[in-house]
Amino acid sequence: MRKTLRRTAAPGRFADRRDAGRVLAGYLSAYRGRTGLLVLGLARGGVPVGWEVAAHLNAPFDAFLVRKLGVPDWTELAMGALASDGGLVLNRDLMNKLRVTEEQLQETIRAETAELHRREWAYRGTRPPPAVEGRTVILVDDGLATGASMFAAVRAVRARGPAEVVVAVPVGSDSTCRALRAEADAVICACSPPDFSAVGQVYDDFRQTSDDEVRRLLAARP
Repeated sequence: MRKTLRRTAAPGRFADRRDAGRVLAGYLSAYRGRTGLLVLGLARGGVPVGWEVAAHLNAPFDAFLVRKLGVPDWTELAMGALASDGGLVLNRDLMNKLRVTEEQLQETIRAETAELHRREWAYRGTRPPPAVEGRTVILVDDGLATGASMFAAVRAVRARGPAEVVVAVPVGSDSTCRALRAEADAVICACSPPDFSAVGQVYDDFRQTSDDEVRRLLAARP
């Protein structure tokens, strides 16, 4: 049965992403010790969160790469997202409203695909990505706003034949968490503030996660 779990009390705050991961791990205790469990942190911000979750669940951990597709000349506005395994999510309504052409879309996809390949090499080198077929996969990010990156990640992982796909985040938009129920087998959102506007609003330290930090955490995988 699909389900969404979230805090019913007033939302708290997190010192940083690793603190958020430790809190989130408490909501995932039912998965501890499960055979075939795998935790994947969406790079970059989801890696420190996912690392803590994996450590507390005594589960294997790795990074999963997703890139947002920015609107041309307005790159901070996402028109979709692309996962390294080929998962693609597009907001066609937004693209039509802003008159984004197919040529512009394909150019953006090519650029972000190149960046995905660069990061895969930077983080993983020649080490292959983990097998997910038949496993329970927990996808972790530092939060959900539009959810474009997580939707792309879920679809990419689902295509590889896992037994179950679980989405877990410390904070998220209530509407996005509910929408993800159509894609994931379970959605665990530690808090959904009624005044939610941005993921960073519940973090004291929300500095960007660096490539170096991702590499360090992957080198020290639980």
